[in-house]
Amino acid sequence: MPGVGKLLKQAQKMQKAMEAVQAELEQMSIEGSAAGGAVRAVVNGQGTLKSIKLDPEFLKEDAESVESSILAAVNDAAAKAKAKSEEEMGKVTGGFGIPGII
Repeated sequence: MPGVGKLLKQAQKMQKAMEAVQAELEQMSIEGSAAGGAVRAVVNGQGTLKSIKLDPEFLKEDAESVESSILAAVNDAAAKAKAKSEEEMGKVTGGFGIPGII
């Protein structure tokens, strides 16, 4: 069954490529923002929060507004990271859309 050997080699090649993409995603910085840029959140390509920056003037707002804007900025960054991750993994998987890969 020579077809099985070829399929196994292709799967191993795809796995190595996916590992390389995961390493690249981990090094990326993707920014999300809210409140007109007064709140900025940075995540890596895997969606892990790296930093939050707040405009000092914005901190004079009420706590609820600040909290909600921080959440919005983090969610914005996470959504961008997810889209980038799907795009990069799609290049490796050829658009197969394999669930649970990212």
